Amino acid sequence: MQRSNERFVERLPLVLDRPVYGYVLTLLFCGAALLLRFAAEQLLPVGYPFVTFFPAVILSSFLFGIRPGIFAALLCGLLSWYFFIPPLGRLEMNPAVAVAMTFYMGVVVVDIALIHLMQRANFNLAVERERSRALAENRELLFHELQHRVSNNLQVVAAMLALQRRHVDHEDARRALDDASGRVALVGRISRALYDPSGVGQDVETFLTTLAKDVLDANGRQDIALTVRAPHAMRLDATISVPLALIVAEAVSNAVEHGLPDRPGRIDVALATQDGAIGLRIADDGHGIVTDMPSGGAAGSLGLRIAHALAGQLGGRFALEAGASGGAVARLDIPARAAC
Repeated sequence: MQRSNERFVERLPLVLDRPVYGYVLTLLFCGAALLLRFAAEQLLPVGYPFVTFFPAVILSSFLFGIRPGIFAALLCGLLSWYFFIPPLGRLEMNPAVAVAMTFYMGVVVVDIALIHLMQRANFNLAVERERSRALAENRELLFHELQHRVSNNLQVVAAMLALQRRHVDHEDARRALDDASGRVALVGRISRALYDPSGVGQDVETFLTTLAKDVLDANGRQDIALTVRAPHAMRLDATISVPLALIVAEAVSNAVEHGLPDRPGRIDVALATQDGAIGLRIADDGHGIVTDMPSGGAAGSLGLRIAHALAGQLGGRFALEAGASGGAVARLDIPARAAC
């Protein structure tokens, strides 16, 4: 209802392309005002010659614009002067008539001017609204195209790294290229999945479930059961979602590679909020903290170093700990001031 009223107001003044209709309807308004004034003659006290004519002037100005409004003001002024200002039936000027007509003209001029200014302001507002809508559509289109190109370029880089791996004989170098290719491809998938030009973000539980399954599928581990828990319909801004998703991917990859390298198992991902702070837990039922990783143990793993760096980027803290009943637990805590 409110929107339909706004649309009607935005169309004012009416019949601009057929001004004759506006003047004809204005004549009808003035005639109706005259008849109503005659009908109310016995009900009104002496001294109200213009009382039914003001609405005719206001309606004409509001519906048909400034020119029909001026026409209504002049016609209604003459009708009220001729029929209801003594001496009746004559357009005779005297000081009393001059004062009455001056007040009348002052009132209708103010009414017409205010209505005209209001309609001009409303017209300018409608133009700006349409311009903003067009800019928003253009922004969304450009953002979508940029996101598409960035994601495609990342996939190309990942493919080039995978191709380069074929020409490398050193096992450590091949493994490093595999890791780099996987991470670049993952960033591309995250970027595409998180696309939302409005910046609202995506449902966290659905997104993390898809992300963790992608990591498991990339490692060929359909034998690992996955559960993801997050507040219902929770959404995060992309500035938080991207680093958070990368941390989840690194933690799940670490659990697959070091915790469950040779047997089926279970990985639980849980995200919770309290007073604006975010807590993320990725637990597995694998071998627990492995101390013989390359580069100095769990803390020295490149993936976990990346997770620590991303946590610092979010203003939070990342830790990999032994689980209470075996396995390992990766924890990410983001304080409320950083999560906002």
